[in-house]
Amino acid sequence: MSKTIIIFGFHAVQAQLDAAPEGFVRVLTLDNRNDKRVSHITDQFSQLDIQVTKANKQQLDKLTKNQTHQGVAAEILLPTLPNQDELISFVSKLENSALILILDSIQDPRNLGACLRSANAAGVDCVVINKDGSAPINALVHKTSAGALNQLKIFQVTNLARTIKALQQENIWVVGLDGSTDTSIYQINLTDPTALIMGTEGKGLRKLTKQSCDQLALIPMQGNVESLNVSVATGISLFEASRQRLS
Repeated sequence: MSKTIIIFGFHAVQAQLDAAPEGFVRVLTLDNRNDKRVSHITDQFSQLDIQVTKANKQQLDKLTKNQTHQGVAAEILLPTLPNQDELISFVSKLENSALILILDSIQDPRNLGACLRSANAAGVDCVVINKDGSAPINALVHKTSAGALNQLKIFQVTNLARTIKALQQENIWVVGLDGSTDTSIYQINLTDPTALIMGTEGKGLRKLTKQSCDQLALIPMQGNVESLNVSVATGISLFEASRQRLS
């Protein structure tokens, strides 16, 4: 049976409505809210023959675990994420110079959502996450991604080192972000088909992941900060690749 999650707030519900309306299981709006914003989104559901149910504040608070829901919430189906074989098939058909983001065991759902948001903004071809050790795709990931979750091609793999090897066989240059190297991300050619790998919060890349990379790079920093949040580092790295490709 497909997994479902609860999403809430106008932005999250609208993003799902725009990208995958077929995923809605049920939609609820606050019974005493009848302003233009509620009317607008309710009309969209009506046009798609999706029923909207009225609920009181207590019911919505319970459903969203007391998160700020703005008077709208929905239960949606999460599609099954494609696997490594489907990833390689997808990559082999890309006509452009591939840009892939690999997230190695990102455990905070907010960080995962923020990384997906940056990936969407930077125009990556796809994102790869590992099945074990990563945060599950949940309401927080959905909300933090600001709709990017619905726009991205996301693959879930069981063995990241094996996936990296398979990508390398497709002539993808694999660059891992790691503070132990002296090579700056700004010194690397990111215009060729490239996969950027970001490691887990605190510990960074796992040992086997690091050993599997073709090259390691760091983001040079000034001041007394030793490391950046993984979602910030992801944004910087992806947009450096984007900058090089647009130059």
